[in-house]
Amino acid sequence: MRTGTVYTETVIYSAPEAFLQEVPYQTVIVSLDGGIGRVTGRVIGERVTIGDRVVEVEERAGVPFFRKASE
Repeated sequence: MRTGTVYTETVIYSAPEAFLQEVPYQTVIVSLDGGIGRVTGRVIGERVTIGDRVVEVEERAGVPFFRKASE
């Protein structure tokens, strides 16, 4: 599983019709460990803030889902 640090985040309240059942949901851009680059994904569970450590827990339709890393 990939790990990284939250570079930026936002909460979506007005979503496309396909995602209306999931509102509100949080999206993030994560700076991946090892200097690999950045990836956009969604957050599962506890809300995260900029600078938080996250771990990828699953992927759905090519979208990575992250969870706040245990400290």
